[in-house]
Amino acid sequence: MIDFHLTGEQRQLQQNARAFAQGPLASARETYSHLPDQRSRFRSTRSTYRQAVEAGLIKGQIPTELGGTRSSFVDAAILLEEFYAVETSVALTIAGTGLGLTPLILAGSAQQHERFLKPFLSGEGEPLASLVHSEPGGTANWLEKGGKGLQTTARKEGRYWVINGEKLWTTNSGGWDGKGADLQCVVCRYSQDNSPQDPSADPSAAILILIVTPKVIAQNEPGAYTVLHDSELTGLTATSGPHSRFMNLRVPEANLLASPGTGASVVEQAFGTSAALVGALSVGIMRAAFESALQFAKTDSRRGAVPLLQRQSVADLLIDIKMRADTSRLLTWKALHGLQHGPGDFRARLELCLQAKIFSADNAVRCVEDAMKAVGITSYTKDQPFPRLLNDAMCLPLFDGGNIGIRRRQLEKIFQDDGYEPWAAFYGDQQVNN
Repeated sequence: MIDFHLTGEQRQLQQNARAFAQGPLASARETYSHLPDQRSRFRSTRSTYRQAVEAGLIKGQIPTELGGTRSSFVDAAILLEEFYAVETSVALTIAGTGLGLTPLILAGSAQQHERFLKPFLSGEGEPLASLVHSEPGGTANWLEKGGKGLQTTARKEGRYWVINGEKLWTTNSGGWDGKGADLQCVVCRYSQDNSPQDPSADPSAAILILIVTPKVIAQNEPGAYTVLHDSELTGLTATSGPHSRFMNLRVPEANLLASPGTGASVVEQAFGTSAALVGALSVGIMRAAFESALQFAKTDSRRGAVPLLQRQSVADLLIDIKMRADTSRLLTWKALHGLQHGPGDFRARLELCLQAKIFSADNAVRCVEDAMKAVGITSYTKDQPFPRLLNDAMCLPLFDGGNIGIRRRQLEKIFQDDGYEPWAAFYGDQQVNN
């Protein structure tokens, strides 16, 4: 049976998310827009983030079996679409914490869940989490045999792991004060002597994940963890994905989340989920662009005899935007439902998540452009939402695994598998013949 209806609980979730988006989120931009740099703008959103915590929006990204309130991945998509249609920067900070918690949710022991999830379940404060993976110089080909691989390494010294290296574009990782997020899941390459990656070895065999907290950082020498700078961004101007450095940072062995050889799979699963959730972010952008352009087209004639919406060229642009938004939403929900419930194996489920990310992100940019075409030169002024939407949309095909360098290459690899079944994500593992 196929059912596209939201449950009563999901309807209530949507209404609550919309109320928060149109309340605290909607006013956040007034708080940060006049500030001079990325770091100060990010820090100014702390009170809004606190309200999100108090409203249960962080707890809502943790599954019910671990004490949270998330019953499905589709729930997260419903939340993020509502948020991203109104305010992208704070929404991304919230989503970044969800991504940062994902490796812990996937790979943590019962003891680690009890210990490290507690701040995010309390409904108090402003706890941030981060998946710390990307590095200066890029990580698109980090698992390619013969390549340089990850430059952030970890070695074992007695009852500690020691991290060295630099990270970049890792949302929330610096925390509010630049001293580290409440939870950093740091992806490292095992190297006992900090040597370059062996070109003949399988890179995935050396990948591990360590949990770093402010307590761990405080127990180290000054300078063991440093936020070097926050990049100034054209869009998403109140987020933080800093350039950070680890210098002989000692991490207790109890904080090993994924041992060497198991970390790469955890990262792939985490970024599989986030790929589909970028689809929800993209729908939020498309929705905002459509609603603004539709309102303009209904009320402005550009000195003509009829509103712009009665001009076929304008109507066709809006029709295309609406169809892309609805299609992207359906693909995103299908991918997230399939990720949790099937059918198909993990590779089949990942395929739909990748499609949702690529299709939706690329179309978000196109939809904002078409909305601006429908409105005309007025759309280019700063008192209109379109310049901001375009700047924010441009990041969607680039981050969380670029659509060209990473996400399409993942699809390409899936297609190349000898046992690849093109329709397994929809029909299961039975080959469908024409």
